[in-house]
Amino acid sequence: MLRTRRHLALRFDLQLTALDAAGAARIFADNGVSGPRRNALNSKALERLETGEVLMVWKLDRLGRNTRRVIDVIENIREQGAGFRSLTEGLDTTGSMGTAMLTIMAAFAQLERDTMIERTKAGLAVAAANNRHGGRPRKVDDAAAARAKELKGKAVSASDIGKMLGVSLATVYRYLI
Repeated sequence: MLRTRRHLALRFDLQLTALDAAGAARIFADNGVSGPRRNALNSKALERLETGEVLMVWKLDRLGRNTRRVIDVIENIREQGAGFRSLTEGLDTTGSMGTAMLTIMAAFAQLERDTMIERTKAGLAVAAANNRHGGRPRKVDDAAAARAKELKGKAVSASDIGKMLGVSLATVYRYLI
């Protein structure tokens, strides 16, 4: 699905509305943030979390992309004497049942991600077996690469080789090394 700015803004508004309705006192936004920067944002939210408070998220995936990360964040929250609540999934770790359900849901999320990775790898293997490879097409075929090495052996400069083959100096070096 193509995600436009408008789509992302609407989804963000939906999250803010849900958090406001649930009584969130402070909101940390990760709008457009992913990977390590999202982890840094989570860290900022966790630093401000005090004993007895509950960290609320709109959806569980706001904490992390894999089971280990989510479990680590939840454990960190519990060590601080705080609770966790996910609005979309209806999870609340202030009770033992919520903690158990969170662990199960996180495991299924990890299973889904691992399955997606397996399917991607299988698809790439089938494509490679059919001599289809992803990425940009090569600028230099095997014959031109051999010609470049031959010219280099004759002490022709890399710059001149690039001009002869119609490629950049970086491309020449990529095939000569």
